[in-house]
Amino acid sequence: MSNSRKALGGKVADLSDPQAGVASMVREIKTPRTERGRRTLRKLLDASAIEFGEKGFHEASVSSITRRAGVALGSFYTYFDSKEALFRALVQDMSENVRSNARAALAPQMSAIEIERAALSAFLRFAAEHKEIYRIIDEAEFVDPASYRAHYETVGERIAARLAAGSASGEFRDGLGEVEAWAIMGMNVFVGLRYAVWADAGGAGDDALSLEEVAARVNALVASGLMK
Repeated sequence: MSNSRKALGGKVADLSDPQAGVASMVREIKTPRTERGRRTLRKLLDASAIEFGEKGFHEASVSSITRRAGVALGSFYTYFDSKEALFRALVQDMSENVRSNARAALAPQMSAIEIERAALSAFLRFAAEHKEIYRIIDEAEFVDPASYRAHYETVGERIAARLAAGSASGEFRDGLGEVEAWAIMGMNVFVGLRYAVWADAGGAGDDALSLEEVAARVNALVASGLMK
Protein backbone atom coordinates (compact mmCIF):
# COMPACT_ATOMS: atom_id res chain seq x y z
CA MET A 1 0.00 0.00 0.00
CA SER A 2 9.72 6.27 -3.19
CA ASN A 3 5.56 13.40 -2.12
CA SER A 4 1.12 15.80 -1.26
CA ARG A 5 3.22 16.03 1.70
CA LYS A 6 6.56 15.58 -0.19
CA ALA A 7 8.88 13.07 1.16
CA LEU A 8 10.37 10.28 -0.91
CA GLY A 9 11.62 12.88 -3.33
CA GLY A 10 13.70 14.36 -0.56
CA LYS A 11 11.48 16.84 1.26
CA VAL A 12 9.60 16.41 4.47
CA ALA A 13 5.83 16.21 4.34
CA ASP A 14 3.87 19.43 4.60
CA LEU A 15 0.97 18.28 6.72
CA SER A 16 -0.55 21.75 6.70
CA ASP A 17 -1.47 21.37 3.03
CA PRO A 18 -5.28 21.74 2.93
CA GLN A 19 -5.42 19.00 0.31
CA ALA A 20 -3.55 16.63 2.58
CA GLY A 21 -6.74 15.26 4.13
CA VAL A 22 -7.46 15.00 7.83
CA ALA A 23 -6.49 18.29 9.45
CA SER A 24 -5.93 16.70 12.84
CA MET A 25 -3.11 14.47 11.61
CA VAL A 26 -0.23 14.90 14.08
CA ARG A 27 3.20 15.89 12.82
CA GLU A 28 5.47 12.93 13.44
CA ILE A 29 8.64 14.21 11.77
CA LYS A 30 11.00 16.59 13.51
CA THR A 31 11.90 18.68 10.50
CA PRO A 32 15.68 18.91 10.02
CA ARG A 33 17.15 22.33 9.35
CA THR A 34 20.20 21.27 7.35
CA GLU A 35 20.66 19.42 4.08
CA ARG A 36 22.62 16.75 5.92
CA GLY A 37 19.75 16.32 8.33
CA ARG A 38 17.26 16.02 5.48
CA ARG A 39 19.42 13.33 3.88
CA THR A 40 19.58 11.43 7.15
CA LEU A 41 15.82 11.64 7.59
CA ARG A 42 15.35 10.40 4.04
CA LYS A 43 17.63 7.44 4.73
CA LEU A 44 15.64 6.54 7.84
CA LEU A 45 12.31 6.69 6.03
CA ASP A 46 13.60 4.66 3.08
CA ALA A 47 15.20 2.07 5.35
CA SER A 48 12.04 1.80 7.46
CA ALA A 49 9.97 1.13 4.34
CA ILE A 50 12.16 -1.88 3.60
CA GLU A 51 12.26 -3.04 7.22
CA PHE A 52 8.52 -2.74 7.86
CA GLY A 53 7.77 -4.14 4.43
CA GLU A 54 9.87 -7.24 5.00
CA LYS A 55 9.25 -7.90 8.70
CA GLY A 56 6.08 -6.08 9.65
CA PHE A 57 5.81 -3.53 12.42
CA HIS A 58 6.20 -5.79 15.44
CA GLU A 59 9.26 -7.69 14.19
CA ALA A 60 11.02 -4.60 12.87
CA SER A 61 13.50 -2.88 15.17
CA VAL A 62 14.97 0.60 15.42
CA SER A 63 18.50 -0.81 15.51
CA SER A 64 17.92 -2.76 12.31
CA ILE A 65 16.44 0.29 10.61
CA THR A 66 19.42 2.46 11.53
CA ARG A 67 21.81 -0.22 10.28
CA ARG A 68 19.96 -0.34 6.97
CA ALA A 69 20.08 3.44 6.81
CA GLY A 70 23.77 3.55 7.67
CA VAL A 71 23.26 6.03 10.48
CA ALA A 72 24.04 5.96 14.18
CA LEU A 73 21.37 4.62 16.52
CA GLY A 74 21.38 7.91 18.41
CA SER A 75 20.55 9.80 15.22
CA PHE A 76 17.18 8.07 15.11
CA TYR A 77 15.97 9.93 18.19
CA THR A 78 16.90 13.26 16.65
CA TYR A 79 13.96 12.75 14.32
CA PHE A 80 11.58 10.30 16.01
CA ASP A 81 10.54 9.58 19.57
CA SER A 82 9.73 5.93 18.94
CA LYS A 83 9.27 3.18 16.37
CA GLU A 84 5.55 4.02 16.41
CA ALA A 85 6.29 7.64 15.49
CA LEU A 86 8.48 6.50 12.60
CA PHE A 87 5.77 4.16 11.37
CA ARG A 88 3.17 6.95 11.39
CA ALA A 89 5.58 9.24 9.54
CA LEU A 90 6.22 6.52 6.98
CA VAL A 91 2.50 6.07 6.31
CA GLN A 92 2.19 9.83 5.77
CA ASP A 93 5.29 9.77 3.58
CA MET A 94 3.94 6.98 1.39
CA SER A 95 0.54 8.64 1.11
CA GLU A 96 2.26 11.81 -0.05
CA ASN A 97 4.26 9.92 -2.63
CA VAL A 98 1.14 8.31 -4.06
CA ARG A 99 -0.30 11.81 -4.51
CA SER A 100 2.81 13.38 -5.98
CA ASN A 101 3.33 10.54 -8.43
CA ALA A 102 -0.25 10.90 -9.64
CA ARG A 103 0.08 14.67 -9.92
CA ALA A 104 3.31 14.35 -11.94
CA ALA A 105 1.50 12.14 -14.47
CA LEU A 106 -1.19 14.74 -15.21
CA ALA A 107 -1.09 17.37 -17.93
CA PRO A 108 -3.24 20.51 -18.32
CA GLN A 109 -4.67 19.40 -21.66
CA MET A 110 -6.02 16.10 -20.32
CA SER A 111 -9.75 15.53 -20.22
CA ALA A 112 -11.38 14.53 -16.93
CA ILE A 113 -11.52 10.85 -17.87
CA GLU A 114 -7.92 10.91 -19.13
CA ILE A 115 -6.87 12.31 -15.77
CA GLU A 116 -8.41 9.30 -14.03
CA ARG A 117 -6.56 6.91 -16.32
CA ALA A 118 -3.24 8.73 -15.89
CA ALA A 119 -3.62 8.84 -12.10
CA LEU A 120 -4.33 5.11 -11.93
CA SER A 121 -1.47 4.27 -14.26
CA ALA A 122 0.91 6.31 -12.09
CA PHE A 123 -0.34 4.53 -8.97
CA LEU A 124 0.14 1.11 -10.56
CA ARG A 125 3.72 1.97 -11.51
CA PHE A 126 4.41 3.26 -8.01
CA ALA A 127 2.93 0.14 -6.40
CA ALA A 128 4.94 -2.12 -8.70
CA GLU A 129 8.14 -0.36 -7.64
CA HIS A 130 7.18 -0.16 -3.96
CA LYS A 131 5.21 -3.32 -3.24
CA GLU A 132 5.80 -2.85 0.46
CA ILE A 133 3.22 -0.05 0.49
CA TYR A 134 0.37 -2.57 0.66
CA ARG A 135 1.72 -4.37 3.72
CA ILE A 136 2.58 -1.13 5.48
CA ILE A 137 -0.76 0.60 4.81
CA ASP A 138 -2.71 -2.55 5.72
CA GLU A 139 -0.77 -2.95 8.96
CA ALA A 140 -1.49 0.67 9.83
CA GLU A 141 -5.12 -0.34 10.39
CA PHE A 142 -3.96 -2.07 13.57
CA VAL A 143 -0.76 -0.21 14.47
CA ASP A 144 -2.19 3.29 14.01
CA PRO A 145 -5.84 3.36 12.88
CA ALA A 146 -5.84 7.16 12.60
CA SER A 147 -3.06 7.08 10.01
CA TYR A 148 -4.80 4.28 8.13
CA ARG A 149 -8.07 6.18 7.98
CA ALA A 150 -6.34 9.46 7.11
CA HIS A 151 -4.57 7.82 4.17
CA TYR A 152 -7.78 6.58 2.57
CA GLU A 153 -9.82 9.67 3.44
CA THR A 154 -7.15 11.82 1.81
CA VAL A 155 -7.12 9.72 -1.36
CA GLY A 156 -10.91 9.72 -1.44
CA GLU A 157 -10.99 13.51 -1.11
CA ARG A 158 -8.60 13.90 -4.04
CA ILE A 159 -10.68 11.64 -6.28
CA ALA A 160 -13.89 13.40 -5.23
CA ALA A 161 -12.29 16.75 -6.11
CA ARG A 162 -11.36 15.45 -9.56
CA LEU A 163 -14.89 14.18 -10.12
CA ALA A 164 -16.32 17.52 -9.06
CA ALA A 165 -14.00 19.29 -11.49
CA GLY A 166 -15.13 16.94 -14.25
CA SER A 167 -18.76 17.68 -13.47
CA ALA A 168 -18.08 21.42 -13.42
CA SER A 169 -16.47 21.23 -16.87
CA GLY A 170 -19.44 19.31 -18.24
CA GLU A 171 -17.40 16.16 -18.92
CA PHE A 172 -18.94 14.12 -16.10
CA ARG A 173 -22.57 13.96 -15.05
CA ASP A 174 -23.75 15.99 -12.10
CA GLY A 175 -24.16 14.54 -8.63
CA LEU A 176 -20.87 12.67 -8.38
CA GLY A 177 -19.43 12.70 -4.89
CA GLU A 178 -17.92 10.71 -2.08
CA VAL A 179 -19.67 7.42 -2.89
CA GLU A 180 -18.35 7.38 -6.44
CA ALA A 181 -14.90 8.52 -5.30
CA TRP A 182 -14.61 5.68 -2.80
CA ALA A 183 -15.90 3.17 -5.36
CA ILE A 184 -13.18 4.24 -7.79
CA MET A 185 -10.57 4.15 -5.04
CA GLY A 186 -11.64 0.63 -4.09
CA MET A 187 -11.19 -0.54 -7.67
CA ASN A 188 -7.81 1.13 -7.93
CA VAL A 189 -6.54 -0.40 -4.69
CA PHE A 190 -7.47 -3.97 -5.60
CA VAL A 191 -6.40 -3.66 -9.23
CA GLY A 192 -3.04 -2.48 -7.89
CA LEU A 193 -2.84 -5.45 -5.57
CA ARG A 194 -3.60 -7.90 -8.37
CA TYR A 195 -1.59 -6.44 -11.24
CA ALA A 196 1.20 -4.44 -9.59
CA VAL A 197 1.94 -6.56 -6.53
CA TRP A 198 0.78 -10.10 -7.36
CA ALA A 199 1.27 -10.07 -11.13
CA ASP A 200 3.36 -12.84 -12.67
CA ALA A 201 5.58 -10.98 -15.11
CA GLY A 202 6.04 -14.10 -17.20
CA GLY A 203 2.39 -15.08 -17.22
CA ALA A 204 -0.11 -15.28 -20.02
CA GLY A 205 -3.56 -13.83 -20.53
CA ASP A 206 -4.35 -10.93 -18.25
CA ASP A 207 -0.98 -11.31 -16.53
CA ALA A 208 0.65 -10.33 -19.82
CA LEU A 209 -1.11 -6.95 -19.82
CA SER A 210 1.05 -3.91 -19.23
CA LEU A 211 0.13 -1.66 -16.32
CA GLU A 212 -0.94 0.97 -18.84
CA GLU A 213 -3.30 -1.53 -20.48
CA VAL A 214 -4.74 -2.46 -17.10
CA ALA A 215 -5.30 1.23 -16.31
CA ALA A 216 -6.98 1.72 -19.70
CA ARG A 217 -9.41 -1.16 -19.11
CA VAL A 218 -10.36 0.10 -15.67
CA ASN A 219 -10.73 3.58 -17.14
CA ALA A 220 -13.08 2.25 -19.82
CA LEU A 221 -15.20 0.67 -17.09
CA VAL A 222 -15.35 3.97 -15.20
CA ALA A 223 -16.21 5.85 -18.39
CA SER A 224 -19.01 3.62 -19.64
CA GLY A 225 -20.12 1.44 -16.75
CA LEU A 226 -21.36 -2.13 -17.24
CA MET A 227 -24.61 -1.64 -19.11
CA LYS A 228 -24.82 -1.99 -22.89
